[in-house]
Amino acid sequence: MTFRDEVERVWPGRDARIEVLGGGITNHNLKVDVDGETFVLRVAGKDTGLLGIDRSVELAATEAAAALGIGPEVVAFVEPEGWLVTRFVEGAIPSMERMREPGMLERVARALHAFHGSAEIPGSFDSFRVVEAYRQTAVDRGSAIPDAYEWAHGIAATIEARRSADVHVPCHNDLLNANFLEDGEHLWIVDWEYAGMGDRFFDLANFSINHELDDAASRALLDAYFGELRDEDVEALELMRFMSDFREAMWGVVQSAVSELDFDFDSYATEHFERLRRTADSPSFAAALE
Repeated sequence: MTFRDEVERVWPGRDARIEVLGGGITNHNLKVDVDGETFVLRVAGKDTGLLGIDRSVELAATEAAAALGIGPEVVAFVEPEGWLVTRFVEGAIPSMERMREPGMLERVARALHAFHGSAEIPGSFDSFRVVEAYRQTAVDRGSAIPDAYEWAHGIAATIEARRSADVHVPCHNDLLNANFLEDGEHLWIVDWEYAGMGDRFFDLANFSINHELDDAASRALLDAYFGELRDEDVEALELMRFMSDFREAMWGVVQSAVSELDFDFDSYATEHFERLRRTADSPSFAAALE
Protein backbone atom coordinates (compact mmCIF):
# COMPACT_ATOMS: atom_id res chain seq x y z
CA MET A 1 0.00 0.00 0.00
CA THR A 2 1.25 3.49 -0.86
CA PHE A 3 -1.21 5.40 1.37
CA ARG A 4 -1.23 8.27 -1.13
CA ASP A 5 -5.00 8.71 -0.76
CA GLU A 6 -4.75 8.89 3.03
CA VAL A 7 -2.01 11.49 2.90
CA GLU A 8 -3.92 13.49 0.29
CA ARG A 9 -6.91 13.44 2.65
CA VAL A 10 -4.83 15.23 5.30
CA TRP A 11 -2.57 17.38 3.10
CA PRO A 12 -4.54 17.97 -0.12
CA GLY A 13 -2.51 19.11 -3.08
CA ARG A 14 0.78 19.06 -1.17
CA ASP A 15 3.96 17.36 -2.25
CA ALA A 16 4.55 14.78 0.46
CA ARG A 17 7.14 12.08 0.98
CA ILE A 18 5.78 8.98 2.74
CA GLU A 19 7.55 6.30 4.76
CA VAL A 20 5.65 3.43 6.38
CA LEU A 21 6.79 2.98 9.97
CA GLY A 22 6.98 -0.50 11.44
CA GLY A 23 5.96 -1.70 14.88
CA GLY A 24 2.18 -1.49 14.76
CA ILE A 25 -0.14 -4.50 14.48
CA THR A 26 -3.44 -2.64 14.76
CA ASN A 27 -2.97 0.57 12.74
CA HIS A 28 -0.80 1.93 9.96
CA ASN A 29 1.75 4.55 11.03
CA LEU A 30 3.19 6.80 8.35
CA LYS A 31 6.10 9.22 8.49
CA VAL A 32 5.14 12.13 6.26
CA ASP A 33 7.49 14.94 5.15
CA VAL A 34 5.59 18.04 4.02
CA ASP A 35 7.07 21.49 3.32
CA GLY A 36 10.16 20.86 5.43
CA GLU A 37 8.23 19.49 8.42
CA THR A 38 7.87 15.88 9.48
CA PHE A 39 4.77 14.30 10.97
CA VAL A 40 3.39 10.90 11.91
CA LEU A 41 -0.03 10.06 10.48
CA ARG A 42 -1.76 7.28 12.36
CA VAL A 43 -4.31 5.61 10.10
CA ALA A 44 -6.69 3.67 12.31
CA GLY A 45 -7.19 -0.01 11.55
CA LYS A 46 -10.55 -1.47 10.64
CA ASP A 47 -13.10 -2.06 13.42
CA THR A 48 -10.73 -1.01 16.19
CA GLY A 49 -13.75 0.00 18.25
CA LEU A 50 -14.23 -3.73 18.82
CA LEU A 51 -10.93 -3.66 20.73
CA GLY A 52 -12.28 -1.04 23.13
CA ILE A 53 -10.51 1.83 21.35
CA ASP A 54 -12.14 5.26 21.36
CA ARG A 55 -10.22 7.65 19.12
CA SER A 56 -11.47 10.73 20.96
CA VAL A 57 -10.02 9.32 24.18
CA GLU A 58 -6.74 8.58 22.39
CA LEU A 59 -6.66 12.21 21.26
CA ALA A 60 -7.25 13.54 24.78
CA ALA A 61 -4.61 11.25 26.28
CA THR A 62 -2.04 12.10 23.63
CA GLU A 63 -2.63 15.81 24.19
CA ALA A 64 -2.27 15.32 27.95
CA ALA A 65 0.99 13.41 27.48
CA ALA A 66 2.30 16.12 25.14
CA ALA A 67 1.49 18.80 27.71
CA LEU A 68 3.58 16.87 30.25
CA GLY A 69 6.49 16.54 27.83
CA ILE A 70 6.25 12.75 27.65
CA GLY A 71 4.36 12.47 24.36
CA PRO A 72 4.65 13.97 20.87
CA GLU A 73 2.84 17.18 19.97
CA VAL A 74 -0.64 16.70 18.49
CA VAL A 75 -0.96 18.54 15.18
CA ALA A 76 -4.35 17.44 13.86
CA PHE A 77 -7.20 15.00 14.37
CA VAL A 78 -8.97 13.83 11.22
CA GLU A 79 -12.67 13.15 11.55
CA PRO A 80 -14.72 11.08 11.05
CA GLU A 81 -11.90 8.61 10.38
CA GLY A 82 -10.29 9.19 13.77
CA TRP A 83 -6.79 9.53 12.33
CA LEU A 84 -4.21 11.25 14.50
CA VAL A 85 -1.41 13.49 13.26
CA THR A 86 1.50 14.15 15.61
CA ARG A 87 4.84 15.85 15.12
CA PHE A 88 7.59 13.36 14.39
CA VAL A 89 10.10 13.01 17.20
CA GLU A 90 13.65 11.88 16.51
CA GLY A 91 14.33 8.80 18.53
CA ALA A 92 14.65 5.04 18.51
CA ILE A 93 12.96 2.26 20.40
CA PRO A 94 15.27 1.39 23.30
CA SER A 95 16.35 -2.22 23.60
CA MET A 96 14.74 -4.39 26.26
CA GLU A 97 18.09 -4.47 28.07
CA ARG A 98 18.24 -0.68 28.02
CA MET A 99 14.74 -0.42 29.49
CA ARG A 100 15.82 -2.55 32.46
CA GLU A 101 18.69 -0.26 33.44
CA PRO A 102 18.19 1.49 36.82
CA GLY A 103 18.36 4.96 35.30
CA MET A 104 15.78 4.09 32.66
CA LEU A 105 13.46 2.54 35.25
CA GLU A 106 13.58 5.84 37.13
CA ARG A 107 12.71 7.78 33.97
CA VAL A 108 9.80 5.49 33.20
CA ALA A 109 8.56 5.73 36.79
CA ARG A 110 8.70 9.54 36.68
CA ALA A 111 6.83 9.67 33.39
CA LEU A 112 4.09 7.31 34.56
CA HIS A 113 3.79 9.09 37.91
CA ALA A 114 3.33 12.41 36.11
CA PHE A 115 0.63 11.06 33.80
CA HIS A 116 -1.14 9.21 36.61
CA GLY A 117 -1.22 12.46 38.58
CA SER A 118 -2.58 14.56 35.71
CA ALA A 119 -6.16 15.69 35.11
CA GLU A 120 -8.88 13.17 34.43
CA ILE A 121 -9.25 12.03 30.83
CA PRO A 122 -12.41 10.72 29.17
CA GLY A 123 -12.94 7.01 28.96
CA SER A 124 -12.16 4.18 31.32
CA PHE A 125 -10.04 1.05 31.21
CA ASP A 126 -11.04 -1.77 33.53
CA SER A 127 -8.96 -4.85 32.72
CA PHE A 128 -11.49 -7.12 34.42
CA ARG A 129 -14.27 -5.93 32.11
CA VAL A 130 -12.00 -5.72 29.07
CA VAL A 131 -11.25 -9.46 29.04
CA GLU A 132 -14.97 -10.21 29.33
CA ALA A 133 -15.82 -7.82 26.49
CA TYR A 134 -13.13 -9.37 24.30
CA ARG A 135 -14.53 -12.83 24.98
CA GLN A 136 -18.04 -11.74 24.03
CA THR A 137 -16.87 -10.06 20.83
CA ALA A 138 -15.01 -13.22 19.78
CA VAL A 139 -18.03 -15.40 20.58
CA ASP A 140 -20.33 -13.10 18.60
CA ARG A 141 -18.10 -13.66 15.57
CA GLY A 142 -18.09 -17.41 15.92
CA SER A 143 -14.61 -17.82 17.35
CA ALA A 144 -13.70 -20.50 19.84
CA ILE A 145 -12.56 -19.33 23.27
CA PRO A 146 -9.45 -21.04 24.66
CA ASP A 147 -10.11 -23.37 27.58
CA ALA A 148 -7.67 -21.33 29.66
CA TYR A 149 -10.11 -18.42 29.71
CA GLU A 150 -12.37 -19.87 32.43
CA TRP A 151 -9.41 -20.75 34.63
CA ALA A 152 -7.91 -17.28 34.24
CA HIS A 153 -11.27 -15.58 34.73
CA GLY A 154 -11.69 -17.32 38.07
CA ILE A 155 -8.34 -16.03 39.28
CA ALA A 156 -9.16 -12.57 37.91
CA ALA A 157 -12.27 -12.45 40.10
CA THR A 158 -10.10 -12.91 43.18
CA ILE A 159 -7.68 -10.24 42.01
CA GLU A 160 -10.53 -7.82 41.32
CA ALA A 161 -11.78 -8.18 44.88
CA ARG A 162 -8.32 -7.13 46.08
CA ARG A 163 -7.95 -4.19 43.68
CA SER A 164 -11.45 -2.68 43.45
CA ALA A 165 -10.95 -0.09 46.20
CA ASP A 166 -8.07 1.74 44.47
CA VAL A 167 -8.79 5.17 43.00
CA HIS A 168 -8.61 5.21 39.21
CA VAL A 169 -6.15 7.55 37.48
CA PRO A 170 -5.24 8.36 33.86
CA CYS A 171 -3.36 5.35 32.47
CA HIS A 172 -1.68 4.32 29.21
CA ASN A 173 -2.53 0.60 29.45
CA ASP A 174 -0.32 -0.61 26.58
CA LEU A 175 3.29 -0.18 27.67
CA LEU A 176 4.93 -2.46 25.15
CA ASN A 177 8.58 -1.84 24.33
CA ALA A 178 7.63 -0.51 20.88
CA ASN A 179 5.69 2.33 22.52
CA PHE A 180 8.81 4.01 23.93
CA LEU A 181 11.19 6.28 22.02
CA GLU A 182 14.49 7.72 23.23
CA ASP A 183 17.02 10.08 21.70
CA GLY A 184 19.63 9.73 24.44
CA GLU A 185 18.25 12.64 26.46
CA HIS A 186 14.48 12.49 26.18
CA LEU A 187 12.03 9.61 26.70
CA TRP A 188 8.67 9.65 24.95
CA ILE A 189 5.70 7.34 25.34
CA VAL A 190 3.58 6.92 22.21
CA ASP A 191 0.45 5.02 21.14
CA TRP A 192 -2.19 6.15 23.65
CA GLU A 193 -5.12 4.38 21.97
CA TYR A 194 -5.95 2.19 25.00
CA ALA A 195 -5.67 5.05 27.49
CA GLY A 196 -8.38 5.69 30.04
CA MET A 197 -9.04 6.03 33.73
CA GLY A 198 -7.81 2.87 35.37
CA ASP A 199 -5.64 1.15 37.95
CA ARG A 200 -2.11 2.61 38.13
CA PHE A 201 -0.85 -0.86 39.01
CA PHE A 202 -2.06 -2.16 35.66
CA ASP A 203 0.31 0.32 34.00
CA LEU A 204 3.18 -0.55 36.32
CA ALA A 205 2.59 -4.28 35.94
CA ASN A 206 2.06 -3.95 32.19
CA PHE A 207 5.47 -2.31 31.86
CA SER A 208 7.04 -4.81 34.25
CA ILE A 209 5.93 -7.97 32.51
CA ASN A 210 6.24 -6.65 28.95
CA HIS A 211 9.87 -5.80 29.68
CA GLU A 212 10.42 -9.05 31.57
CA LEU A 213 11.60 -7.33 34.73
CA ASP A 214 12.88 -9.65 37.42
CA ASP A 215 11.93 -9.17 41.07
CA ALA A 216 14.78 -6.74 41.74
CA ALA A 217 13.96 -4.57 38.72
CA SER A 218 10.24 -4.57 39.50
CA ARG A 219 11.00 -3.46 43.04
CA ALA A 220 13.30 -0.74 41.71
CA LEU A 221 10.46 0.49 39.49
CA LEU A 222 8.09 0.65 42.46
CA ASP A 223 10.68 2.37 44.64
CA ALA A 224 11.29 5.00 41.96
CA TYR A 225 7.55 5.50 41.44
CA PHE A 226 6.47 5.77 45.10
CA GLY A 227 9.71 6.94 46.69
CA GLU A 228 9.59 3.93 48.97
CA LEU A 229 9.09 0.18 48.74
CA ARG A 230 6.00 -1.24 50.45
CA ASP A 231 4.95 -4.88 50.65
CA GLU A 232 1.39 -4.10 49.54
CA ASP A 233 2.69 -2.43 46.38
CA VAL A 234 4.88 -5.42 45.56
CA GLU A 235 1.84 -7.69 45.96
CA ALA A 236 -0.39 -5.44 43.84
CA LEU A 237 2.19 -5.43 41.04
CA GLU A 238 2.43 -9.21 41.18
CA LEU A 239 -1.34 -9.62 40.85
CA MET A 240 -1.70 -7.13 38.02
CA ARG A 241 1.10 -8.75 36.02
CA PHE A 242 -1.35 -11.64 35.69
CA MET A 243 -4.10 -9.28 34.51
CA SER A 244 -1.76 -7.66 32.01
CA ASP A 245 -1.11 -10.98 30.28
CA PHE A 246 -4.78 -12.02 30.58
CA ARG A 247 -5.77 -8.84 28.72
CA GLU A 248 -3.00 -9.40 26.16
CA ALA A 249 -4.05 -13.01 25.60
CA MET A 250 -7.70 -12.07 25.07
CA TRP A 251 -6.64 -9.18 22.82
CA GLY A 252 -5.03 -11.81 20.62
CA VAL A 253 -8.22 -13.89 20.70
CA VAL A 254 -10.46 -11.00 19.64
CA GLN A 255 -7.97 -9.78 17.03
CA SER A 256 -7.97 -13.24 15.50
CA ALA A 257 -11.73 -12.89 15.14
CA VAL A 258 -11.91 -9.37 13.73
CA SER A 259 -8.57 -8.33 12.20
CA GLU A 260 -7.69 -8.48 8.50
CA LEU A 261 -3.99 -7.81 9.13
CA ASP A 262 -1.39 -10.42 8.25
CA PHE A 263 -0.38 -11.40 11.77
CA ASP A 264 -0.58 -14.67 13.73
CA PHE A 265 -2.88 -13.53 16.53
CA ASP A 266 -3.62 -17.13 17.60
CA SER A 267 0.03 -17.70 18.45
CA TYR A 268 0.13 -14.32 20.17
CA ALA A 269 -2.79 -15.33 22.40
CA THR A 270 -1.27 -18.72 23.15
CA GLU A 271 2.05 -17.15 24.11
CA HIS A 272 0.40 -14.88 26.66
CA PHE A 273 -1.85 -17.58 28.10
CA GLU A 274 1.29 -19.66 28.65
CA ARG A 275 3.07 -16.77 30.33
CA LEU A 276 0.20 -15.99 32.68
CA ARG A 277 0.17 -19.66 33.70
CA ARG A 278 3.85 -19.34 34.59
CA THR A 279 3.01 -16.22 36.59
CA ALA A 280 0.23 -18.05 38.44
CA ASP A 281 2.57 -20.93 39.26
CA SER A 282 5.13 -18.69 40.97
CA PRO A 283 5.24 -18.76 44.79
CA SER A 284 5.21 -14.96 44.95
CA PHE A 285 1.96 -14.79 43.00
CA ALA A 286 0.34 -17.45 45.17
CA ALA A 287 1.37 -15.52 48.29
CA ALA A 288 0.01 -12.24 46.89
CA LEU A 289 -3.27 -13.88 45.91
CA GLU A 290 -3.76 -15.28 49.38
